[in-house]
Amino acid sequence: MKVVDIKTMVVENDPPYRGGRYLLFLEIATDEGIVGLGERITGNTYSSRLGDLKSQISLIEEMAHLYVIGENPFDIEKIWDRMYGARHDFRHPSLQATPVISAIEMALWDIVGKATNQPIYNLLGGKYHDKLRAYAYMPEGGFRENPERAGEIAAQLLEEGNSACKLDPFMPLYPIPRDIPLWEIENAAKIFESIRDAVGNKMEVGIGTHGQLTTYSAIRVADYLEPYHPFWFEEPVPPENIDEMARVAAHTSIPIASGERLVTKYEFAQVLEKKAAQIIQLDVGQCGGITEAKKIAGIAETHYAMIAPHMYCGPIAAAAAIQVDTCSPNFLIQEANQGPLHKTIFKEPLVFENGYIIPPTGPGLGVEFDEDVLKRHLIE
Repeated sequence: MKVVDIKTMVVENDPPYRGGRYLLFLEIATDEGIVGLGERITGNTYSSRLGDLKSQISLIEEMAHLYVIGENPFDIEKIWDRMYGARHDFRHPSLQATPVISAIEMALWDIVGKATNQPIYNLLGGKYHDKLRAYAYMPEGGFRENPERAGEIAAQLLEEGNSACKLDPFMPLYPIPRDIPLWEIENAAKIFESIRDAVGNKMEVGIGTHGQLTTYSAIRVADYLEPYHPFWFEEPVPPENIDEMARVAAHTSIPIASGERLVTKYEFAQVLEKKAAQIIQLDVGQCGGITEAKKIAGIAETHYAMIAPHMYCGPIAAAAAIQVDTCSPNFLIQEANQGPLHKTIFKEPLVFENGYIIPPTGPGLGVEFDEDVLKRHLIE
């Protein structure tokens, strides 16, 4: 079997644009008629410029023609290494080149799964989890201005079957990192107090901050919120300085989570070795793809760390994350930022229900486009 062609598709998302205003999909075709699906995640909710994607389309086409077309799609490790290291420009990982590698790699795995008539997770060790615990951001409802609302919202989430959620107690402001004044920290504590009063310990609640705190502010926040036992403290400081994140981790009992902006096993290995985080939020669409995500999960497992993959993407990258989750013993929970298009673009939609995801059983990624829905959203 040989790869013979690659095609990119820009798809306009449906409001509220979960995963980006525009989604970038690709199809890799083989000489045996099998087509694999991939996604170069875009993630920018606020961009309405199609031109922003042209450079990524060019990079996908360039890398595919240099390293993929003419190759056996089963040779995923060899193809990945050539894409990553054959040219000096790509040896240094980045959030430009590595997501392109991820998109191509997940499409190759989709081909392999279809050729063997197996879901990808069966080819990576088999189904370890029959269902996957999921979480999403707490819906906006004025809880920062009125902390009592947080308890009401949490009670509703619990009633709907959810066992976990995440919230941003500090709205992103610049400069980053920034000081968090005591009144803001106290308000965050009131939010958590309201949640615990409403649902007790029946719901896990993670702290999201988008890496916007200084080290000393993060330590103060952690000290103030420890009595409410948050699920995790996500990116308490910007992820570029692993040593400072490790300093925060050493000062708190709240688990530190990080990883959505990291790429390849090499960066994740440093986070774990330096004890900066114990909940690893790899993004399958950014970190290097399915194989790289599985390797990262394995490295985390040796440190007794768990994976809680990031998911702010379109439906194909979401399907790839689910494949990794299903076969990873140290899977903890999956972010589930699902928009309307995620529920309609496949013939058999990914199943998110009662706080869980049910892994698909079909071959490859386990998903297939509803061509009518795809055509209605296709831009080019």
